[in-house]
Amino acid sequence: MNLTTLLERTGQKMADVKMIHGRPALIQELTWWPQNIPGTSLRSDSVQQILFSFYNGELYKISVNYDPSSTAGLTEGDMVKSISAKYGPATIVPPEIGSGVDTAYDTQQKPVASWEDGQYALKLVRSFFSDVFGLVVFSKWANAQAELAIAEAVKLDEQEGPKREAERRKKQTDDLEMARQKNQKSFRP
Repeated sequence: MNLTTLLERTGQKMADVKMIHGRPALIQELTWWPQNIPGTSLRSDSVQQILFSFYNGELYKISVNYDPSSTAGLTEGDMVKSISAKYGPATIVPPEIGSGVDTAYDTQQKPVASWEDGQYALKLVRSFFSDVFGLVVFSKWANAQAELAIAEAVKLDEQEGPKREAERRKKQTDDLEMARQKNQKSFRP
């Protein structure tokens, strides 16, 4: 699915989309808080928010956070059992192994279990800080491409950061000088 289609389906606007990186690939995110939508199977009382991630305008990852009140008291085993009923047997992930999806959003989550096929992965995660359960679904190929692009973007930002900061300061100084000259001519005490 592409960004335009998702915006139409969620009723959100392009202004709601956050650009994470603009090069070497366009990485964007859209956070959505689902409401009761008539005619859909989405139970809004279970899902608190969904983060959609896009690589060059195409959806590559969906990160769902469940409402804590809908999962209160449920164990990791309960969650695995519930998800396995729909997606088949899970592979339990030891807590010390990372999730494989290395973005700022995911570093706050520990993997609980995963379901995978050749193209897609679905990972049950739990927040390190708030004990909230989540589900991360992604295309393996597109996620790998996005991770490479994000790593390259971070590297480019680090390399170009000092130059951009110098340009920002120069522009700020130039703008202030222009305002000063204008105000010198028009200021009346």
